[in-house]
Amino acid sequence: MEFTDSRSLSRQTVKKLDLLLLPVLSLLFLLNSLDRSNVGNVETANFTRDVGLQPDDLNTAVAWFFAVFVFLQPLGAAAGRKFGMTRWVPGCMAFWGLCTVLHIFIARRWQLITLRIVIAALEAGFYPTVVSYLSLFYTRYEFARRLGFFYGQSAVAGALGGLLSFVVFRLYPSHLAGSTEASSSQETGKWTAWKILFVVEGLLTMAVAILSFFWLPPTPGRAWFLRQEERRWAEARLQTDRDVVVQYTVPAGSKVSVEGSDCRSEVIDDEEAMMRNSEELESETLLRESEDSVSDEQAIKRPYRAMSNGSVTASEKGLSRRDIFEAITDWKIWFILVINICSSVPVAAFSVFLPLVVKGFNVDAIHANLLSVPPFVVGALVLWLFTWWSDKSEQRIKPILCGLGINLLGLIATVLLPQSALRARYVALCVLLGGSYIASPLTVAWLAGNIEEPGKRAIMLGINGWGNLAGLFAALLFAPRFAPHYLLPFYVTLCLVLFSFAGYAIFWWLLLRENARRRRIVAQCSSEQVAKEWNHGTGIAQAGRRASVSRTLKLRYLLDFIIPGGGGGSGSGSSSGSSTIEHSAGLSRPHRQSDDVVDHRDTEGQAHSGIDWDVRRGDERLTFQYSL
Repeated sequence: MEFTDSRSLSRQTVKKLDLLLLPVLSLLFLLNSLDRSNVGNVETANFTRDVGLQPDDLNTAVAWFFAVFVFLQPLGAAAGRKFGMTRWVPGCMAFWGLCTVLHIFIARRWQLITLRIVIAALEAGFYPTVVSYLSLFYTRYEFARRLGFFYGQSAVAGALGGLLSFVVFRLYPSHLAGSTEASSSQETGKWTAWKILFVVEGLLTMAVAILSFFWLPPTPGRAWFLRQEERRWAEARLQTDRDVVVQYTVPAGSKVSVEGSDCRSEVIDDEEAMMRNSEELESETLLRESEDSVSDEQAIKRPYRAMSNGSVTASEKGLSRRDIFEAITDWKIWFILVINICSSVPVAAFSVFLPLVVKGFNVDAIHANLLSVPPFVVGALVLWLFTWWSDKSEQRIKPILCGLGINLLGLIATVLLPQSALRARYVALCVLLGGSYIASPLTVAWLAGNIEEPGKRAIMLGINGWGNLAGLFAALLFAPRFAPHYLLPFYVTLCLVLFSFAGYAIFWWLLLRENARRRRIVAQCSSEQVAKEWNHGTGIAQAGRRASVSRTLKLRYLLDFIIPGGGGGSGSGSSSGSSTIEHSAGLSRPHRQSDDVVDHRDTEGQAHSGIDWDVRRGDERLTFQYSL
């Protein structure tokens, strides 16, 4: 069957994904965020007082939640990759929904902490697993807008939680303004407002989890809501999108034969052609496929350059020890992690404690939850606007910096305005939330668009999930002793966001520097070397390779012991990203195995593991240019 109208087919395919896949995934994340933040809403209804606990006990439980949640993030992401998102996430979701319902039976401090720890363990890995899954369906510059819609559900959850709490508390207001003594409802078994809230949210989560188990397809090629032609096209367009990532790094005037692509012997004549917009490249390549009557079967069987498992698009499953090694030795993820933690403190803090902060504006519990809705709505709308701009301009870091700038303006206004200026401080909170949700999803979009190996990408997204340490810091910062104004927590948050702003600016500069370094190296290479580097990751030798072997061999042996067997789902690849940046400074003759095995390969490590560690994969290839 031929792709007779590629543009129309692409529109139809993306439209179905937007209508039948993205909303379901977004609903999962909305309920995930709702179940995580509902303790802040119920506390305005005297939750801890009713069960005989102290207000500090809630902060302790939240701190334990984020501590366990963060610790298990990479493990949860690895489990999701190992067992498949479509099985792992719905199963975990059903159980944490049950745990949410069980909050109505809490009578002791240890019970509250235990339930929050269990929910944290079940939710760990949810976000990176679902994001990695989502990246299997959308091209790079379709992704940020969809991710923005998906991540924006955390803000929607804050608004929905506040609105739902307002409705429930209006219907059951009897004990909200009661005395400071414990309510007798716990002893008599009466239904209080916070009990109803836990039950409603928990049962809703369980129902959606069961539905999603049957609804979500494992890959685009198995999407039940796509026609056969659309399934094949969904996979073919993703291959083409990845294939055009690195075209502009080829030296001007070179002819490069790219295996697995129809762009063979393409002459790149000038600098303007080298920097052509990737969306135009994708359209041209896809249209060329249509004109050349490329069959569906041929399109989806062409090997995907960055992967060695032979498939065009990655499966939702599969993880190798090489993926783990390359992820944990890539300097970029650790740099991003630090600045991501700092930028995420406002989101983590206000997703739980905003109703309590607003309650400090001299309003009752019912209206505190209602007034928490507008700031979250502003946060969601600004996020969707910025992700649209990010995809349209094909930029990630500049929108992140602008979002952090808005965040800083809101924080500065909040700390400088007098405590009596309640309306002005409330507007400042709206501005603050408006800039709070931008950095995290665009950081994830950058990782998803620049880390091509799906196994490595899943692990790096899991490590990036340690950014939820911000929730632990937020639980310690916004403690009851700082109520009702929380002035010190706001000052600390301001300093953290300012540090994050500087960190992202430095990261931008480092990427510009690395891209320029790679262009200089590739410009000195022959077309044969560039072609081998593009196709196989072996065209350009790495100077200083022997020096890196002694530092990495022990870690490789450890990974071989932990995860025995061959390279696994992601196949052979390269040394770490950091090793590439440190050591790929030299050039050599075109790679020939008979000549270079002794000089450039870690023969001991390769013989031990069966993996060629000296072959670069994905973003480690010197023809790859990082997007900004």
